[in-house]
Amino acid sequence: MEFKDKVVLVTGAAQGIGKGTALAFAKQGASVVINDVNEELTQEPAGEVASAGVTSLAIVADISVSSEVKGLFQQVIERFGTLDVLVNNAAVTRDAFLHKMTEEQWKKVMDVDLTGTFYCLQAAAGIMRAQGRGAIINISSDARFGNAGQANYSAAKAGLIGLTKTAALELARNNVRVNAVSPGPIETAMIQALPEKVLKSFLARVPMGRAGPVEELAELILFLASDRSSFITGQVINCDGGWFMC
Repeated sequence: MEFKDKVVLVTGAAQGIGKGTALAFAKQGASVVINDVNEELTQEPAGEVASAGVTSLAIVADISVSSEVKGLFQQVIERFGTLDVLVNNAAVTRDAFLHKMTEEQWKKVMDVDLTGTFYCLQAAAGIMRAQGRGAIINISSDARFGNAGQANYSAAKAGLIGLTKTAALELARNNVRVNAVSPGPIETAMIQALPEKVLKSFLARVPMGRAGPVEELAELILFLASDRSSFITGQVINCDGGWFMC
């Protein structure tokens, strides 16, 4: 198994992309730490990870609060003594057009999606630098190119690219790689809950005409976390059915 004896932390892992990624790592033998703010929702993926025959640990923490992030990483080190991979997936949306977006909506998205990712990246970097190895994958979005009604989300996801590249430059000498993936529409509960007419219009913008499977995105994340990509850092890889080209 490719990640046997490795420790992986996935934020926002209770559902969707985070859950799919956590399960993919578990199937490859990794011990997986599942982080989310919703304690009830973490139980299902934690159970599924454990059923793959690997160690599972669910930790409830709000990544937008620096003290909770410190507690999260402290628990990981106390339990496992190391951290090999961090997947910064946790994110929220608070959509509204510019003239209607409130300060609270703007701040909430920036606090979680950008500042929270920074807190986690900073904490992981301290651990990985000291041990001379590690991989960090930040989940951006094709919304980084701009998306009507998502000024906050688009700004945060664009900001992740600068954060990714800066961290990659600073950590390369310590054998710590930092990359980003940029998903387009992915088959999650959020997409599946859209009204049929809205979904059809949404997918019409994708050259391939469909949403991508969570499992395929997870495989890309696993590749970037693995030794197969040992000379890849500071990159942004799109997984979007061609959305990036439009």
